[in-house]
Amino acid sequence: MLKSKILILSIAFSLCLMVSLMGCATIEEGARAIAGVSTRAVEKGRKTAIGKTVNQDYFTCYTKILEMLKQTDAYVYSRDVKKKMIAFYVSQSNTTPVGVFFKEIDAKNTQIEVSSPSTYAKEYFSAKVFKELQ
Repeated sequence: MLKSKILILSIAFSLCLMVSLMGCATIEEGARAIAGVSTRAVEKGRKTAIGKTVNQDYFTCYTKILEMLKQTDAYVYSRDVKKKMIAFYVSQSNTTPVGVFFKEIDAKNTQIEVSSPSTYAKEYFSAKVFKELQ
């Protein structure tokens, strides 16, 4: 009886220690992954993103891309103003994640990056995004 209580307390202590060492960002990202709204995959994919600088301000680019996504069957699941990104799924039935990242070069120029773990989705949506912003 005493041994089982000590074992339970040891396990609980170990779990609490692991959670505290991981930090709250990891816990938050884990919760997002469980909910199906994690942006980690598209953020990691920025290394191989398709990018282009367009002659439009950040706000115009952002709103035009959101409008374009409304016209397609894409499902926007995250808009992060701090990270200057829009994350969406290809469609409501195809949950391949795609991310569009914005970087203000100056008042009239914005760098756009389209990221996805899927090469096809990345190429398909980058063509749509850049066509919309011409």
